[in-house]
Amino acid sequence: MTSPTALVAHALRREFGKSAFVAVDDVSLRVEPGHIHALLGPNGAGKTTTVRMCATLLEPTSGSVSVAGIDAVRQPHRARRHLGLVLGGELGFYGRASARDNLGFFADLQGVSGRERRAAIDRALALVDLADSADVRVQEFSRGMTQRLHLARAALTQPELLLLDEPTTGLDPDIALRVRDVIREFAASGIGVLLTSHSMPEVEELADVISVIGAGRIVTRGNVADIAAFAGIGLTTSFSLPARASGLAQTCVERLGEHFTVKRRPQSGRWALSVYWPRSLSRDDCSHTLSQVLGDVTPTDLVTRPASLEEAYLALAERLSR
Repeated sequence: MTSPTALVAHALRREFGKSAFVAVDDVSLRVEPGHIHALLGPNGAGKTTTVRMCATLLEPTSGSVSVAGIDAVRQPHRARRHLGLVLGGELGFYGRASARDNLGFFADLQGVSGRERRAAIDRALALVDLADSADVRVQEFSRGMTQRLHLARAALTQPELLLLDEPTTGLDPDIALRVRDVIREFAASGIGVLLTSHSMPEVEELADVISVIGAGRIVTRGNVADIAAFAGIGLTTSFSLPARASGLAQTCVERLGEHFTVKRRPQSGRWALSVYWPRSLSRDDCSHTLSQVLGDVTPTDLVTRPASLEEAYLALAERLSR
């Protein structure tokens, strides 16, 4: 039997205040079981508002939300039994209680039966690699451990949908990588994940589908190549020049900058340059154009590759502001 789609949000609109400020306008999203759908956009774009509507914490002004085939607007309490929500942060747990006791409290709130309670808690703690810390008081947890405990709480009922709003913000890089592993394991188990993040490498690594939101509306959607294509970028060339070659670096910026986007910045005593080429140019075209500017100089670290998500996103920045 085919599992129902984890999330279908259609034409969501949310207004706030007497002025009817439109925070989200005509946003549609779909999250399939076992897939990670990332929602990417600047602060104030409507990401958190969208997540909160999908989590039944905010009622849409108009539009519909279906969680595991359940109408989440008309039946929010029923829909909540099929989703997990992680907003993150240090709050949300009783510091003097152990991780196990905290999860026991939330298991009771979520209606986990007494017969299944112990097994559900043990399973959730093992999933986020906290089984050895089950009886440690939460006030003794690091921030990374606390964030993983948030994930464990969301997994208590083995939901079909997991909503993650900035789950790795403020974490040390090594801890953030562990949280990413946990998110990947959730998806591998068949859970559909809606993820918001400001980390481009995180989104690029995890997401099966990326939706870019700006000023409350979806601007484009697809994989990294699709986002780059929408931004008008095909390939990126990066290289560096010695500090004494500042004149050549400036020439690159001036001559190439007439037709292409060129970024220059100091880096470890050298000039680091990046050239963003339009989709219409092949690698040979890029190489020929660049050689005309550099002349006999051949940087040893010159690399031409497909544009990254971060580069594509930066090229879209002006289209995302309100």
